[in-house]
Amino acid sequence: MREVELKAVVDDLRERRRCVEAAGAMLTFVGRLEDRRYDTPARTLAASDLVLRMRTYRNADLTQTHLDWKGPTERIDGYKVRDEVSTAIPSPDALLVILAGLGYEVTREIDREIAQYELAGATIRFERYPRMDALVEVEGTPETIDRAIDAIGLPREAFTTERLPDFVRAYEARTGDRAALCDRELTGDYRYSVRDA
Repeated sequence: MREVELKAVVDDLRERRRCVEAAGAMLTFVGRLEDRRYDTPARTLAASDLVLRMRTYRNADLTQTHLDWKGPTERIDGYKVRDEVSTAIPSPDALLVILAGLGYEVTREIDREIAQYELAGATIRFERYPRMDALVEVEGTPETIDRAIDAIGLPREAFTTERLPDFVRAYEARTGDRAALCDRELTGDYRYSVRDA
């Protein structure tokens, strides 16, 4: 599957959510989204611009985990594009043992609270990190992404193909504060490099 996406900083989460709801978007998930990225100790996946990720959705009604693989990033006609394959994982603990047995280790934790919507073929996900700007990510086809951006109400030029580390650097340059992408970092535990985000 080809993942096509854009991201932007959100000025007002409540207002932007109100805008997409007024446009008819269907809320599909509200809760916590936890990513654990894996690589070899030598970072061979990162060196090839590949991602191996375990992603868990959590709220009071649901805990759902997926294993995702992402291919190298392309930028095509102003959109971020990469191959992505995902599969549901019924036993995350067993997967952790398998990944460790294959020599993979967690290279990045990312924790955030999200509200995810579907709107006419596009997925809109609002993300609130432990300490950083709130972001909105829009996935779909170029046409459905542009329609979703219209519904969100932010300027089209606010949306970019930048990666999460780029948003971290912009936040830190603007505020002088160190961003926290996971719960550990709120306590001052910065064991993970932002490059691996």
